Amino acid sequence: MARGSRLLAALSKHRALYLLMLPGVLYYIIFKYVPMYGIIIAFQDFSIGRGILGSKWVGFKHFVDFFYYTPDAWKLIRNTILLNVYDLIFHFPLPILLAVLFHELRSARFRRFIQSISYMPHFLSTVVIAGILVTFLSPTTGIVNALLVQLLGLEPIAFLGMPEWFRTVYVGSEIWQKLGWGTILYMAAIAGIDPALYEAARIDGASRFQQIRHITLRGMVPIMIVLFVLTLGNFMDASFQKILLLYNSMNYETSDVINTFVYRRGILDADFSFATAVGLFQSAIGFVLVVAANRFVRKHSDTSLW
Repeated sequence: MARGSRLLAALSKHRALYLLMLPGVLYYIIFKYVPMYGIIIAFQDFSIGRGILGSKWVGFKHFVDFFYYTPDAWKLIRNTILLNVYDLIFHFPLPILLAVLFHELRSARFRRFIQSISYMPHFLSTVVIAGILVTFLSPTTGIVNALLVQLLGLEPIAFLGMPEWFRTVYVGSEIWQKLGWGTILYMAAIAGIDPALYEAARIDGASRFQQIRHITLRGMVPIMIVLFVLTLGNFMDASFQKILLLYNSMNYETSDVINTFVYRRGILDADFSFATAVGLFQSAIGFVLVVAANRFVRKHSDTSLW
């Protein structure tokens, strides 16, 4: 009873904060957790007429079909992994660097202006981003090829028609679209660093680079760890909308990923059970990566998700 009283007292004391949190909690419960009931159909030959409870149970049949009888299974897995590895290597460190550069700007007005400019691509829809890429990278009328031809004297390149260029285009567009927005949490972490540390470092003769290395970056480590672990949770989840809008028969070899395959089998072919099984495999990999990464960082640092 005492524990229950303390809980009620805490809820009453911070009721405004809990009310602010309520919409987010309801969103995840309604749209994330409740639909997980549908995972059952990954182990069934699902029939819309019979429903989930009435469909025939087939166990791991669809998983076996994907790994052993789907010709492109390993190509899909390879493309998904490579896209996310490149995105992690080139995209994850850049918001950290940009946040440090923002912090080092002495003019607050100029810093706010640059930050606002860097945030703008985040608010563009994926359809608009894809349209910009298609237009700019066109081999006949695109500005990128115009610069290559006029300034460097090179032949026009069909960026979206060559498999070897797709990963570069995808990762580059992800960086451009999300780089500025990704600095927000890092800027918040920097704002929480005690200014007295910088003052003491300057008195001791530390250069700006040494202050960045020993104070700024170290103060950002906890949020770096948390965001890295969360990023691994989406490791097998490439940007479906962007890939769907950019891929075509010419770059299929490197652009076709698990998400687009699930879309074709589940929505276009109405093979709901098979598509759910493939999607469940994809989610299971992300879950394993999050748990393993969290255990690793908890063992080697003081910061972890749980």
